[in-house]
Amino acid sequence: MRLRNIPGAKETLQQHPAIMIQNPTQHKGKWNQLFNNDHPIYVEVGTGKGKFLVGMSKLYPDINFIGVEKYESVLVRALEHVNEQDQPNLKFLNEDVNDILTFFDVGEIDRFFINFTDPWPKNRHEKRRLTYKGFLTMYEQLLKKGGEVHFKTDNQGLFEYSLESFSGYGMSLHNVSLDLHRSGMKNNVKTEYEEKFSKKGMRIYRCEAKFKTGS
Repeated sequence: MRLRNIPGAKETLQQHPAIMIQNPTQHKGKWNQLFNNDHPIYVEVGTGKGKFLVGMSKLYPDINFIGVEKYESVLVRALEHVNEQDQPNLKFLNEDVNDILTFFDVGEIDRFFINFTDPWPKNRHEKRRLTYKGFLTMYEQLLKKGGEVHFKTDNQGLFEYSLESFSGYGMSLHNVSLDLHRSGMKNNVKTEYEEKFSKKGMRIYRCEAKFKTGS
C-alpha cells in the first residue's frame, strides 16, 4: 500500500514538541525525567496513526507510552487523536525502529507492543520482520528483567513465524489467541487496521512473549 505524502508533515510534527519528541537520543536513559515520574514505560514500534497508543494512554494514565514511527505523513494523523494537555503520558518519536538502541537505554523499557506490522512475506526479507531474532535481541537489551512483547496481527503466516521466532529465542508464550475478538479479552484497544480487518470478519491473532532473562 502506497503511503500518501502530506505536504508540510515534518513542519507540522515540529510544531508539537511536547508530544512529538525531537532528538530522542538526548533522552536516552532519562525518559522518566521527561515524563516527570517513575511510571512504567511501554513502547509501540511501528505505531502508525496512533489510535492504539492514544487509547491505551487514556485507559492507563499511570503508564508512560511512547510510539515509534518513521513515516512523517502517517504520524501527522496521530495528532488528530491526541489532546496534548490531557495526555501527558504519551509521546511519539519520528524515528526508525532499527535505531532503537540509540534512544533507549539498557533496562529502561517495561513492555513492547508490535501491532499489525508489515509481514514481509518473502524469505529474503525475513530480517525486516519486527519479530525476527535480530529485533528480539534489541528488545531484550532494552527491557527490564522479565519484560514482555505483546504482538497482534491479522496475518496467519506472520503469526506462526513469530511464535516460532519467540520460542526459538527462548521466550515463553502466554495468552496465545487465534481469534482475539472471540477470546473474551477485556480492555482490548484496537488499532486502525484491527478495526478494519475485524469488520470484514477476519481473525485477529495475538500473543504475549516473555523474555526469561533481561537487564
